[in-house]
Amino acid sequence: MMFDSCRTCRNLMTAAVLVFAAAALPSAARAQQVVVIVNGEPITALDIEQRAKLIQLSSHKAPTRQEVLDELINEKLKVREAKKWGLEIPSSEVDSAYATMASRMRLTPEQLTEHLAKSGVHPATLKARIKADLTWPQLVRGRYQQSLQIGEKDILSAMESKSNGTVGYDYTIRPILFFVPAGSPDTFVEGRKREAEALRSRFQGCESGLGFARALKDVAVRDQVIRSSADIPEQLRKVLEDVEVGRLTPPEVTKFGIEMFAICAKKESAADNSPVRRQVRESIMAERYEQRSKQYLQELRRGAMFEYK
Repeated sequence: MMFDSCRTCRNLMTAAVLVFAAAALPSAARAQQVVVIVNGEPITALDIEQRAKLIQLSSHKAPTRQEVLDELINEKLKVREAKKWGLEIPSSEVDSAYATMASRMRLTPEQLTEHLAKSGVHPATLKARIKADLTWPQLVRGRYQQSLQIGEKDILSAMESKSNGTVGYDYTIRPILFFVPAGSPDTFVEGRKREAEALRSRFQGCESGLGFARALKDVAVRDQVIRSSADIPEQLRKVLEDVEVGRLTPPEVTKFGIEMFAICAKKESAADNSPVRRQVRESIMAERYEQRSKQYLQELRRGAMFEYK
């Protein structure tokens, strides 16, 4: 009687396992179901599901199925076309880009993988997108290098409508730092800021002012730096434009302390190095690349073989 009971239990357990396995099989089969074949390369339901999750995670917006499918199709075409021309991004470069992306998010690659997993995204899904993103610009610029070149006439023509502010400057500056120890109370920081303001009000020129700054307690006068306005962030550039030569910029709190810049010299840059000129050139380049990229992709789609399942 006892053996019959045990045999019955085993039979029930076996039946339960078979039921669960049978339920799982259709799900796995659906995941591997081929939705479309693009030039002989399949895109599965799992590919679509994974990419949809990735897009939603990165854009905070749920994409339509067609948007996801279009993105996957475009990537297949881009990578295949690149291979045809002998261009293939090695996995080491993809991994490096993955690590860089993690670093920008202040994560390690392992932490980024965990972050993706919480949203049900496999790292291979992101790496596939990265590979296409690295491949395509190289291919477009390589194939259309000549038409993407920008001549002097193109730049001058585009700059006609931006005649104001085309002049750039080369600044000779000396950073001055009032040290503030980490973790100092706000009252101490404010006190150092007042000391910096006092120096600023008395500073009448680099020749005499820098010597006075060096004599102050816990103050460092750093080496001379020459920077073009084209290479300076816009916010700082606006500050420098408003400060006369021989004066100090307003004090700013940084992680090291209170920092100011002494403007020791300012001269007009060569026209080739003006901020507006660089912006115009970059704008033209981006516009031309976008046009060529779109045109190229349209050609690939027109010539592709699609087989929907």
